[in-house]
Amino acid sequence: MQIGYKLFAEDVAPKELIRRAVEAERAGFDFVEISDHFHPWLPEHEHSSFAWAILSAIAAKTESLRLATGVTCPSIRYHPAIIAQAAATLQIISDGRFTLGIGAGERLSERIVGEGWPEVGDRHRRLREALEIIRMLWSGGVHSYRGEFLRLTDARVYDLPEVLPEIVVAAGGPQAAELAAELGDGIFSTDPDASLVEAWTAAGGDGPRYAEAPTAFAPDVRSGAESAHRAFRFGPLGWKVLAELPDPAAFDEATAAIDVDAMEEAFACGPDVERHLEVIEPYREAGFDHIALMDGGPDPDAFFAFFADELGPRLRA
Repeated sequence: MQIGYKLFAEDVAPKELIRRAVEAERAGFDFVEISDHFHPWLPEHEHSSFAWAILSAIAAKTESLRLATGVTCPSIRYHPAIIAQAAATLQIISDGRFTLGIGAGERLSERIVGEGWPEVGDRHRRLREALEIIRMLWSGGVHSYRGEFLRLTDARVYDLPEVLPEIVVAAGGPQAAELAAELGDGIFSTDPDASLVEAWTAAGGDGPRYAEAPTAFAPDVRSGAESAHRAFRFGPLGWKVLAELPDPAAFDEATAAIDVDAMEEAFACGPDVERHLEVIEPYREAGFDHIALMDGGPDPDAFFAFFADELGPRLRA
């Protein structure tokens, strides 16, 4: 079991994200993963920095901490050739500590390039083509590609690492789980859904299984829930909704009925280590072995101390 810390780029300034990653390593986390969006989710969020620049700085300031995108869409806002190059470079400068988490994206960030927002079937076909292009470029040499959606002309990634990054594919259903098994090295989910792991395994999947668990460490339960509500109240909407809404104003309207009580139920709020274990355990039971803690509490340094002294040792036990 590997325990990670989620860097929430939509609500944290760039230099603070780097500082938190350094502190996460000191606290004993195995990895950090960072969201890769152009826009934040909610009007309260005031940031959305470039994930690849943040990861590069973290690689330079840490020694053993593994790094991951959680997750990148390599097929609309980015061309997959750019992601193949970026991931290969980051794997080199991090000395083999990078994992490429990818998914089909959300309208919130992908529509900015003016290509519209494809329906879900087309998004998955685009993702398949993107994975094929990345794998092709990582094989070395010059390549061209002509798919239904994506093109590549005489491209080569010159700097390839000795060991390629693992690719973990975000899956919200059996179709994506099968794609993760076919063209990925692992699977990524935000839900403790054992059926996804089962579908991935049945399709031949064998590798790391990433998930995100919701926590909100605070001096008391209510303040943790209030902090989580401000930052993460979009989470309970579920990915079928999250993928479709166009901007922070739409997310604000869609979350109007989600109150603090709902966040208290969904998140591990407060200082009780048993409550945190209770919320995290379903992910382990569902078969996930790389669990990133998505802390929505008000004090990240207090959370790092709590993890180092109490939660981390209990999870590892």
